[in-house]
Amino acid sequence: MRRSPRLPLSALAPYLLQAPDPPTFLDWFAVFGNANPVEVEVGCGKGLFLLTGALTEPGANFLGIEIERKYQLFTATRIAKRGLSNVRLVRADARLFLRDCVPSGSLRAVHVYFPDPWWKRKHHKRRVFTPSFAAECARVLKLGGLLRVATDVEDYFELINEMLKEQPEFLEHPWREPVNDPTNVSFTNFERKARLQGKAVFRAVYERR
Repeated sequence: MRRSPRLPLSALAPYLLQAPDPPTFLDWFAVFGNANPVEVEVGCGKGLFLLTGALTEPGANFLGIEIERKYQLFTATRIAKRGLSNVRLVRADARLFLRDCVPSGSLRAVHVYFPDPWWKRKHHKRRVFTPSFAAECARVLKLGGLLRVATDVEDYFELINEMLKEQPEFLEHPWREPVNDPTNVSFTNFERKARLQGKAVFRAVYERR
């Protein structure tokens, strides 16, 4: 089946957020035009999670951070074609964007699904999860806010858990497995692919306390 063509930039503009330059904390009311709770996805890829979240929770706002321009525009097209007003997309390095642009205690949830493991040891410094990134996740969440993580790389998952458990503001929650259906539209594209291939998916949920 052929994909529908990307919409022109003029049609995507309402969904594309420019990172402040010079960096400054965002005003979520100004971004979305309402005071609804805000959730951020780090590395939104083709936007399946954002699309599903926006459709099922119209009373919440969703911001996708994506460093690749082509994926930002791909996701913006999916959102624009459905006229979803509760999604914005920013092209940025998530580590810097959280640190410089997201106000403390302003998010209901942060989602980090299938971050690039950067397999080669010399590239590990490019991984999104570092102790400082974990600390930023804790800073930007409201009390009771949730950090949700998923990956199919067990070693990386263990490192992420170690970093998060070292953050005194986080309390680990038990994870309830969703219906084990690889075609479930609530999964990200990466997760659907992993499940169809029979791979294990490792998850964690941490609450800001």
